[in-house]
Amino acid sequence: MYTQTVDELLSAEGPFKNYIDGFAVRSQQQEMALAIDECIDAQSLFIAEAGTGTGKTFAYLVPAVHSGKKVVISTGTKNLQDQLFHQDLPLVINALGKSVYAVLLKGRANYICPYRLKQTEFGGRLPPSQQHDLNIIINWLPGSKTGDKAELEEISTDSHIWSKVTSTTDNCLGTECQFVSDCCVLNARKQALQADIIIVNHHLFFADMALKEEGFGEIIPGADVYIFDEAHQIINIAPNYFGYSLSSHRIESFANDLSAQIMEDAPDLSQIEELSAKMLDSVKRFRVALGRNDKRSSWPDENNQQSILSELLALSKRIKSIEDALKPQVSRSTGLERCWQRVSELGFLTEQFLNIDDAQDDISEEVSADSEMISWYETKSQRFSLHKTPMTISKTFREYIDSKPGSWIFTSATLTIKDDFGYFSGRLGIKDAKTLQWYSPFDYARQSIMYIPKNLPDPRDNTYVDAMIEAIIPVVKISKGRTFILVTSYRVLNQLASELENKIDYPLLVQGTMPSDRLIRKFKKLGNAVLLGTSSFWQGVDVKGQSLSCVIIDKLPFAAPNDPKVQATINFLRRHGRNPFMHYQLPEAVINLKQGAGRLIRDPKDTGILMLCDPRLYTKPFGKVFIKSLPQKVITREFTDVEQFTQRINGVENNTLLAEQIE
Repeated sequence: MYTQTVDELLSAEGPFKNYIDGFAVRSQQQEMALAIDECIDAQSLFIAEAGTGTGKTFAYLVPAVHSGKKVVISTGTKNLQDQLFHQDLPLVINALGKSVYAVLLKGRANYICPYRLKQTEFGGRLPPSQQHDLNIIINWLPGSKTGDKAELEEISTDSHIWSKVTSTTDNCLGTECQFVSDCCVLNARKQALQADIIIVNHHLFFADMALKEEGFGEIIPGADVYIFDEAHQIINIAPNYFGYSLSSHRIESFANDLSAQIMEDAPDLSQIEELSAKMLDSVKRFRVALGRNDKRSSWPDENNQQSILSELLALSKRIKSIEDALKPQVSRSTGLERCWQRVSELGFLTEQFLNIDDAQDDISEEVSADSEMISWYETKSQRFSLHKTPMTISKTFREYIDSKPGSWIFTSATLTIKDDFGYFSGRLGIKDAKTLQWYSPFDYARQSIMYIPKNLPDPRDNTYVDAMIEAIIPVVKISKGRTFILVTSYRVLNQLASELENKIDYPLLVQGTMPSDRLIRKFKKLGNAVLLGTSSFWQGVDVKGQSLSCVIIDKLPFAAPNDPKVQATINFLRRHGRNPFMHYQLPEAVINLKQGAGRLIRDPKDTGILMLCDPRLYTKPFGKVFIKSLPQKVITREFTDVEQFTQRINGVENNTLLAEQIE
């Protein structure tokens, strides 16, 4: 076991040289590790921006393991969770010679529920494909230590069987369940209670926090240290767990569970089955009232408010009739009692969306962003979902932090706007946190060039996409494919996919044609492909080496102003005398652009072109905010400079690049 300080552990004389081929010492990584170690000792708040290549994962894992304290690490996605748990953390533990018990925790929908499995097994006929998958699960579960469905790779992740054999907070019977001793979720929690390090994702952390706020314990135990990687994501993820939501899926799931429960415990209650059928009919009528097209809009839709509310009221009455009919039956079984509790909750939720607040425009200056709700709805195919979410959870989150003394650490490559942490810290209510910033160790002036072409029209011009395509094609050609084209809308994605197919001689991969992870694997394998993607490809995608040599971004990623959540936030800030553009729209867009641009250089050996097609970078004053927030140092508007850069990195010529330097 090593007794060195954390920065010494990451030095050339430290243990990692024996575990990582070509281990490279990075002063930024050592400094960050030392700062996090000091934060852990002081039980303080710390925000750290670490540019790509800093090695921030080891910068927080080394002090976390070295501390010997109980640590919760929350990251952005399940994929990053898996990388931490299966690769990075074991390496650090072995290198430091520590005895550490680590646990990977996921949301309850990832664990098989023995009670639901039994219900499905004896609940009647299933389609052959689902019956096949069910048989695999039945045979596998007794030998599984975790009940984590990820272990069953032979069953597709989108199989319909999963919703039938996993639980939700709605249908879980809790400690009254006859299978409580075999509960995979409770067993996961028991392991977490004993663990030294617990790895979760942001969605699970805030879902768990919301349940604790309501007085219920879920999965994640308390800890001494909380570390949030990819922390920029939490300001938009967290509010979703502190409001109300009502969906067709939630109502239909209740109806299915109710039917199964009646079949098991009370087959004489056919009248409740009839009421349930009427409720599902009301669900369909309400969906029709919301309009045929898929959309996302403010609640209620002003164009059709009367008919929408009328159908929701009818649905509410159907729900209430089931609630009244079930109440006298709750003593017959725990399952029926839980069904009654669920339908009561559905009734409460419909009331939340029937109560329209007409006083929004006359709101008091004392009302906080935590207490004002954004009301909106979304429709997709035959589905709908209604939402009320708080503007932010800054006050709620700060109170939560204060209730759990310990160390709270937030890190990402994209937390600042022009080197300022104010936007991020303000949204989370942690303005008193210590902040430090480490720039990327990559040599961006040598490794990359930023190209902003001349003479493109404003993105709002009807000719913009056609002009952009003409500017893109020569850049794709000199890059020999090997390009990500990141766009801000599906409309542009589809237009580009249609037109580029006949204009470039490289394989064209388009988001939506196959799962994202398969697209990335195919992109890497082909080595000369062009990938078209929207929001999900702007962050969390890591392609090192020559297969990615160019990133093209269609326009500055401002959120659509007609999005109901964006519009509500703009209105709130205006009412409180603040500039929505400067305090919300611009910071969000800068962070998103930094994420998208960050896909290009992922390794000290990477080189490439970052092409930003939006002329507003030069024609609008706010353009400089974006440019100064990016790490690229060499900026040009001349395609000849891009050609010279490509020749230089390909070793054809050793030209001096004549490019504009933005001071």
